[in-house]
Amino acid sequence: MADTMHLSSFDIDAFLRDFWQQRPLLIRNPWNDWHNPLEPDELAGLACEREVESRLVVKSADGWKLEHGPLPAERFGALGGDPWTLLVQAVDHHVPGVAALLGSFRFIPNWRVDDVMVSYAEDGGGVGPHFDNYDVFLVQGLGRRRWRIGAACNDATELLPHPDLRLLADFEPVEEWVLEPGDMLYIPPGIAHDGVAVGDDCMTYSIGFRAPSRGELVAGWAQSVLGELAEDDRYGDPALARQDNPGEIAADALARLHAMIAEKLQDREAFARWFGQYATAPKNPEIDWQPEEPLAREEVEHRLAEGVPLLRNPAARFSFIGQCPNAVTLFVDGEAFDCSAAAAGLAKRLCVQDRLSVDAVLAGSEDVLELILELLEMGSVAFDEE
Repeated sequence: MADTMHLSSFDIDAFLRDFWQQRPLLIRNPWNDWHNPLEPDELAGLACEREVESRLVVKSADGWKLEHGPLPAERFGALGGDPWTLLVQAVDHHVPGVAALLGSFRFIPNWRVDDVMVSYAEDGGGVGPHFDNYDVFLVQGLGRRRWRIGAACNDATELLPHPDLRLLADFEPVEEWVLEPGDMLYIPPGIAHDGVAVGDDCMTYSIGFRAPSRGELVAGWAQSVLGELAEDDRYGDPALARQDNPGEIAADALARLHAMIAEKLQDREAFARWFGQYATAPKNPEIDWQPEEPLAREEVEHRLAEGVPLLRNPAARFSFIGQCPNAVTLFVDGEAFDCSAAAAGLAKRLCVQDRLSVDAVLAGSEDVLELILELLEMGSVAFDEE
């Protein structure tokens, strides 16, 4: 188990009221005991792995250059004197100590959490002035970084021509801070910012939050609805009246056509189930977390009886939608599980606890056992053998 670092001097309610999605906030070392959870060499090792998304950004006299991973190990020794930054996505999926950081941000709903990106930079390294369309907490893990904050941006903001990077053409900072280890900076969507390493061995942890666009929601939900429509579900007008002009698309026909669409798209219950699956779909679906050999039912029962705790896979996404006081639909990695009674209680606990013990009474429930068996087989949970 990774050591837990909690936010001890941070007023969550005041933050949500006064800053969340409104304006940046600098928080000087709010942790009860900050320690950097990942060494630079470990981060470089992850960037060499095929299943890990990584990028290398180098600022040279010719401008900004981007390389996508996996990176060969010898690449780091050949970088020369130009400032550079290594960025590795979803490090929380691979390093328990980094995943533990997310526990301090559970005041934001699970479905909004994207991942923890970790960057390493040599002196002067950065990715250039830019803005993001999502909220982010930037935690300084090692070394120092100077952050400059600019104005609010949108899709009309002018960008520099670049095939890979979205760099601002005109960046005017209005605030500036140097972050030390343990310091944290919150930046809401659309706010211009630029971070530059001050000295070597600069590591920053970016806790990012997803914000689906209206277009993504419409496209995804419509695609789901399309998959359920029958070919013979067609427009009909059995009471057709003769029109004065056959070229007119009549109002009653338009109303009937619109209703055919609205009836399906406005099914709130179906939308909720689709969204739960959509919001918890794995970030890296190409990675298979299933165990090579699923545990037999008897072995699972034995371990639960022995009190062996369950660990939630750091890469797994857990959320639920309440159906009634004693029932929920649990969504895990894009799958839906209808849970009631004891299983509903376990589902709620799984959404908030990274590690939990299942007492004997709960483990004796058939519904609870079936849920645990399915989650174990998916690789979304595992027994804590330690």
